Amino acid sequence: MIVLGAGAAGLFAAIEAGRRGRRVLVVDHAAKAGEKIRISGGGRCNFTNLGIAADRFLGRNPRFALSALKRFTARDFIARLEGAGIAWHEKTLGQLFCDGAATQVVDWLLRDLAAAGGVLWTGCALGAVTAAGPGFAVETARGVQQTAAVIVATGGKSIPKMGATGFGYRVAESFGLAVTETRPALVPLTFAEQDLAWMRPLAGVAVQGRVSCGKTGFNEAVLFTHRGLSGPAVLQLSSYWREGQEIALDLCPGLDAAAALRAAKARAGKGHLAGALARLVPERVARHLAEGAGVTGPLAEVPGAVLDRLAAGLHDWRLKPVGTEGYRTAEVTLGGVDTDGLDARTMQAKAVAGLYFVGEVVDITGWLGGYNFQWAWSSGWAAGQVA
Repeated sequence: MIVLGAGAAGLFAAIEAGRRGRRVLVVDHAAKAGEKIRISGGGRCNFTNLGIAADRFLGRNPRFALSALKRFTARDFIARLEGAGIAWHEKTLGQLFCDGAATQVVDWLLRDLAAAGGVLWTGCALGAVTAAGPGFAVETARGVQQTAAVIVATGGKSIPKMGATGFGYRVAESFGLAVTETRPALVPLTFAEQDLAWMRPLAGVAVQGRVSCGKTGFNEAVLFTHRGLSGPAVLQLSSYWREGQEIALDLCPGLDAAAALRAAKARAGKGHLAGALARLVPERVARHLAEGAGVTGPLAEVPGAVLDRLAAGLHDWRLKPVGTEGYRTAEVTLGGVDTDGLDARTMQAKAVAGLYFVGEVVDITGWLGGYNFQWAWSSGWAAGQVA
């Protein structure tokens, strides 16, 4: 069998298939295997999350992912990781990271692939995949390869500088499988020039806030940039936001900003508004808001109605992004091979025996924080049991 793509899902599928005695060839056009693993989590690999649940995945049918996720769980992956002697730790919100470099994970997977008898070709361009008798013919830079089964694990379009393409989608469509609309996800939001005029002075400032769109919102860090907004909360929301929609930014969730400002006025009336705001938000943001409000006198002279209006703005700052930074910086691709055409238990195409799709190429996208890696491990494991 041939696995197309040497990322997390592809390597895991190949290892599982090799352990079953299958002859496995993994082919990737990139120069090195597991490049997304190497750069993930700031180089520490956020390899899974303890909060795996269907509502933390997106797609036309997020529940499709549950079969694989329940059969090969985060705990199962942790056990494998510990068996390889790789130490890890938990950060916030159930996110698990390696204590050391992410390269440990790549090296471990490559050792396991070799131990399972798998062969890896990197730096090998891929061409068409076509039906050939009872199996398939795969065009590669090393010649046409015949195989009984193909696992497509080529990922999505995110981070093209690392070689990401829509190759897997083209393979699916060539065999008659539907591909849902794809778009960048887990990506910073960008704004029009009139908004950037006041955002740019705040570039580099992070706020522990809440950003929401409609009924969906996330409480995590929000980072101001020269192009707009980033940070974990914004990246999470980007998977739900659509062009033309407003977002709401709460700079101090869980606090009663109006009561805090009125108390500051009563307590230190000779102080200034910027100082009172700085107890609620970072100092640069506080100065910026005070200047924008046009309030220069002592806090004691600021009418309560003005403080209430400022507080309301702190909790419900309405903004309209014009777009995202695109696939260039997107961590994942939303959309992909339609799950209606796949068997949830095996990841095999229902209409094409021997053809499997795993990982990011499928229309399953997780939240930020290890969810997409767990989907890669679980879906690769599922295909590797049967391919």
